[in-house]
Formats: sequence, C-alpha cells, structure tokens
Amino acid sequence: MSSYWPEFLTLTLVHLLAVASPGPDFALVLKQSLKYGRKPAIWTALGIGTGILFHVSYSLFGLGVLLKSSALAFTLVKALGAGYLAYLGFLGLRAGPSQTKTQDNASLGFTEINSKDAWKTGLMVNLLNPKCTFFFVAFFATLVSPTTPYLIKCMYGVWISFTTILWFSLVGFVFTQGKIRSLFLRQGYWIDRVLGVVFIAFAVSLAIASLR
Repeated sequence: MSSYWPEFLTLTLVHLLAVASPGPDFALVLKQSLKYGRKPAIWTALGIGTGILFHVSYSLFGLGVLLKSSALAFTLVKALGAGYLAYLGFLGLRAGPSQTKTQDNASLGFTEINSKDAWKTGLMVNLLNPKCTFFFVAFFATLVSPTTPYLIKCMYGVWISFTTILWFSLVGFVFTQGKIRSLFLRQGYWIDRVLGVVFIAFAVSLAIASLR
C-alpha cells in the first residue's frame, strides 16, 4: 500500500481543488442550507457523495470509455444535465415568501423537505453534471496507473466520496449558523431566485456545449 501513497495524495489534492470550486453541487447545497436547514443540507451532501460513487464506478469499469469515445452519449448526458438544472432554476425563480413553517424551524424561517427528496436532489444534480463525468473519466485515466489494483482504486473512490460528503456537509453547517442565516432570513426567497438564475446559467452553458 505504501507505494500508492504518492498517487493517492495527488488524487486527493486534485479532487479537493475541484470540489471546492463553485459549481452546481455547491450552489445546490447553499440553496438547501438557506432554505431547508442543516439536516436536509447534509442529506443533499450524501446524495452528491452517492453520485460520486457512481461516477467512480463507471470510470473504473468501462462505461467511462464509452462516454469518452462516443460524442452522442456524452451529448445526451449534457442535454439531460442542462434540462435538470434548468428545471431547478425555474423552481428557484418561482420562489416566494414562505407561508408554511414547522414549529421547530419557525424562528429560523426554514421550510420542510423530506430527507429522501433532499438526497435524491443531490444525487440527480451530481449524476447529470457532465463536468463530473468528464472529470472522473479523465481523473482515473491520467492520474491512476493502469497497474493499480482494482481494490486500491475502489478505496480511492470511497475516499473521494467521503471527502465530498464531508466538504458539502461543512458548507451546510456554515450556512445554517444563526448569524449567517439571519442575514438571509427576511428576504431568503431572493436567494432562491438568484440561485435559480445561477442554475439556469449552468444549464445554458451546458446546452451550448452540447451543440458544439
């Protein structure tokens, strides 16, 4: 195992730089944190981490080769991703002041969402993000040696998923702090609308990319 430490550390550094950069996953966790609270944000992070495991799996076991070599398949992934992000964007644009609050969350202005729905939203945003697809296909093709055993590669994947969940859970924790959240409390639905514009911008960029 010691001979794989340089490879592991390189993967960890590259992944941390990638996951910390703003993108659909970050925007989603920010939205979930501000609107729904800490628990849904963590469930969203778990959904994103589950999506990472899927990306790692197909990158390791051959589907990644198909996506990399087939322009049609990759264009389809881009189109699906653009459509889903646009859908989330339009939901955000329609957001208004919330009239329904639970008793426990009323003081913070959180609205309700089912944990399963939060997890599913995180999963779908991550799965349908073609940048994740390209990243992981290239990630394992260029940074991981073909001679690295599959068991070690699977350990890499689990670690990447775990650190992704940890990072986005931290984002959720920070943005559900009382002092930070109070800045958005009265006009929080405007945050939904701004993030709706962000999601639509991501969707448009993906749609343009899929037409090239």
